[in-house]
Amino acid sequence: MADGKIENVVSGEEPFLGTLDIALLVILVAGGTWYFTRNRTKPEEQGRTYSIQPTTVSTAAVTDNSFIKKLKASGRSLVVFYGSQTGTAEEFAGRLAKEGIRYRLKGMVADPEECDMEELLQLKDISNSLAVFCLATYGEGDPTDNAMEFYEWITNGDADLTGLNYAVFGLGNKTYEHYNKVAIYVDKRLEELGATRVFELGLGDDDANIEDDFITWKDRFWPAVCDNFGIEGSGEEVLIRQFRLLEHNDVQLDRIYTGEVARLHSLQNQRPPFDAKNPFLAPILINRELHKGGNRSCMHIELNIEGSKMRYDAGDHVAMYPINDKDLVEKLGLLCNADLDLVFSLINTDTDSSKKHPFPCPTTYRTALTHYLEIAAIPRTHILKELAEYCSDENDKQFLRSMASITPEGKEKYQSWVQDACRNIVHILEDINSCKPSIDHVCELLPRLQPRYYSISSSSKLYPTKVHITAVLVQYKTPTGRLNKGVATTYLKAKNPEEGEVKVPVFIRKSQFRLPTKPEIPIVMVGPGTGVAPFRGFIQERQHLRDEGKQVGESILYFGCRKKSEDFIYEEELEEYVEKGTLTLKTAFSRDQEKKIYVTHLLEQDADLLWRVLGENNGHFYICGDAKNMAVDVRNILVKILKTKGNMSEPDAVQYLKKMEAQKRYSADVWS
Repeated sequence: MADGKIENVVSGEEPFLGTLDIALLVILVAGGTWYFTRNRTKPEEQGRTYSIQPTTVSTAAVTDNSFIKKLKASGRSLVVFYGSQTGTAEEFAGRLAKEGIRYRLKGMVADPEECDMEELLQLKDISNSLAVFCLATYGEGDPTDNAMEFYEWITNGDADLTGLNYAVFGLGNKTYEHYNKVAIYVDKRLEELGATRVFELGLGDDDANIEDDFITWKDRFWPAVCDNFGIEGSGEEVLIRQFRLLEHNDVQLDRIYTGEVARLHSLQNQRPPFDAKNPFLAPILINRELHKGGNRSCMHIELNIEGSKMRYDAGDHVAMYPINDKDLVEKLGLLCNADLDLVFSLINTDTDSSKKHPFPCPTTYRTALTHYLEIAAIPRTHILKELAEYCSDENDKQFLRSMASITPEGKEKYQSWVQDACRNIVHILEDINSCKPSIDHVCELLPRLQPRYYSISSSSKLYPTKVHITAVLVQYKTPTGRLNKGVATTYLKAKNPEEGEVKVPVFIRKSQFRLPTKPEIPIVMVGPGTGVAPFRGFIQERQHLRDEGKQVGESILYFGCRKKSEDFIYEEELEEYVEKGTLTLKTAFSRDQEKKIYVTHLLEQDADLLWRVLGENNGHFYICGDAKNMAVDVRNILVKILKTKGNMSEPDAVQYLKKMEAQKRYSADVWS
């Protein structure tokens, strides 16, 4: 019977399409028509120059990672790669690429993490091509996160880079042991792989004047490039805006960034994983004063990270995104005659760049100055050069131009008037009355506000859902009589959980600063002031292991501060660990007697103890705190102890210390 029914339909004894079939067909056709035409632009909308689209988390995901294609398509021959952790190397790269046009080298900035770096082999196919690398050294001589893959590629690979023209500028700090290690290695390695060095390696020292180092190197770099390619500069520098302004009058409120780092509404709709582009809003549970007297302040802060899925180990860092002081934001708005609540976007004029905006857009000027820009930092010389064009008084214009120049007089004036006087952008505009820059150009010029990193002062073995921070409030009078305030610590100081729920955006950064894997190994910790922070976590963990019945080696802490009665932080806790037999505590209170005593003096006195722990028992040595003086002094003392107690020559003692570093038996968590 079934076969007969089919036969009847086919033979035409029933209609081919019933009423219901026709109705369904009409619906399908209509639906298909809507689907294929729904994304077509209406004729009347074709004249719009810009459609408001919030920036995404990473433009790399939706853009071609071929920098060669971009260079060829836009007629460029200069590519400047950057390895940046705090934004300075990226800023220097941008300045070099921008200046290339003066020398008939149209340039682009590139993040090696977003590029196929094996394409360096093809760069020689572009006439007069040049690759410049602005690379910072980070941590214990490591490449920055975004340069890690490139660094590993040239380290482990054997690519033939014959025909590649290159130059390298490094960003480092001489107070650190591995000064500019990454740039020095990359410069040498590129040559080993067959590339041609167009100009000598430049080394910038952030402990001195890295801006001066950069512009001095840059001033000699360009003539060398011109000689190499047989080209001439176009003479006078032309100031070019990198971003164009678009002001919005009708943008929907839910499409405006209000402080998010990357994803729109990420602070309202939190979802893991949490990292630098997606921080976790952590409630502050405790914010208490640690100092018992004096006119300084040190905060103990406890963050609640429950539910974040973030994990940490003792020795890791917590990063926090601060906001700028509201009064400073208001002052800058007034000085620029700006409506801070106006919604705007800055759009990159280089359509090939993966960086479409300097910060999340669209947003208001108030949000940009509060959340996204370093308005309290000391401006670099290129900013002064651009500000000069807004001076109505010729003397003011020449004054700013001179400080932005490479003349000895200009450099000296910049050092004294800007750097030594600690003038930020607000102070400069206050003191040069005729300078009235447009607020959008100021937003383009200022660097991005960076997260601040703190050594975690707790152990996850005891506090798996909490992160402790130990931070000194930064405030100081400048030579001009102004009171400068640290951005992050001023922000934290105002976060009082007793007045209601307060949260801060944070993420965890892993560290190599680790306790020995075997708890029975003895350790020596040197942490004056807030340098004690990570060691508080170490000691908590060692106590926890002892409480579990495990064998734990000797733990010796050298702590120093000004006065025992004022700034001996965590005194009661540390004394309790001493009473329990977990800790040997050595203290130096520099101002409690006529002759100042520091932790370095205690280390010198304990030569026998240190040799026993480090030389005879293969203990681990840790140092946390000031890199410029204390860390250097401590290292020198250790070399001296190794020489005298270990009967080593100077070279052998230095080599022994380097071996300890390689074995992770000597670790430093220092800052300058």
